[in-house]
Amino acid sequence: MPAPRDIAFVTLPNFSMIALTNALEACRMANYVAGRDLYRWHVATADGQPALASNGLALAPTLALDSVPDIDMLLVCGGIDVRHATSRPLKTQLRRFARRGITLGALCTGSFALAEAGLLDGYRCAVHWENLASIREEFPEIDFVENLFVIDRDRITCTGGIAPLDLMLTLIEARLGTKLAGQVREQFIVSVTRPAEQRQPSGAPRHPVLSKAWTMMEETIATPLSVREIAERAGLSPRQLERLFLAHLNVGPAQFYTGLRLDRARQLLRQTPMSVTEVAMACGFQSASHFSTRYSARFGCTPRADQHSATSPAGKEQS
Repeated sequence: MPAPRDIAFVTLPNFSMIALTNALEACRMANYVAGRDLYRWHVATADGQPALASNGLALAPTLALDSVPDIDMLLVCGGIDVRHATSRPLKTQLRRFARRGITLGALCTGSFALAEAGLLDGYRCAVHWENLASIREEFPEIDFVENLFVIDRDRITCTGGIAPLDLMLTLIEARLGTKLAGQVREQFIVSVTRPAEQRQPSGAPRHPVLSKAWTMMEETIATPLSVREIAERAGLSPRQLERLFLAHLNVGPAQFYTGLRLDRARQLLRQTPMSVTEVAMACGFQSASHFSTRYSARFGCTPRADQHSATSPAGKEQS
């Protein structure tokens, strides 16, 4: 058996407890089934004070990052409101670990912290689907993909929920073999390890034609197609496409498309520093006033008011 591998889990304020514990518990269970320490771990924050998870709980003991002993890997664990959780001292410390050649990674939205620190440029990267569109807009030099997790050289990034378990099982199998990884799965009553390239769940309709139309709409939000163009590419007439949308989604394709664009706009307003005008253009609205009217009709407030409420202290507490 190889020497133990040391991992630091860096918890940001409002981190996802389920993402962290799925990764950490895989390490614990590998030790248990092997009957010896294959992994050691530390929970850390930039200042050493325990961070509250999004469920209001904290983990102890928690170390300051600059007091973490020698490690092989560092995983940043993000969650809600990751932008405000990514401090300047944290980014400085992450860059120091990178200069030491430590493998860096992230769980859930923790990829944002690595991106902000300039540590993902030129890498493929995974992040939770809810933040995927906004982070792509902000960091075009990073190849964000819709995979469950990505292992790209010395960067390991993963989405949230239970996907970190799949990531850790993959790493355990690569390092310790199929038998031990299978024993860990059995202990967790998990039948299979999902592969890295499996796409995250999305809101795409299950009907094959509607799913194809939805994908076209998602990929052309900045430069919307006409309903006729979508229908032609899907191999239907506009009237056939209209009937399918009404039958399965209870809404017409044009209205559905506008809803996707407005939902994307809300993500960008709440998760990026983009201005209202920049968001309107990124979501295919040629006029800021038209955008504001449609936005208010869908969400009951103007884009500017929604952006302000999401970034105010009260809005953060409600997230």
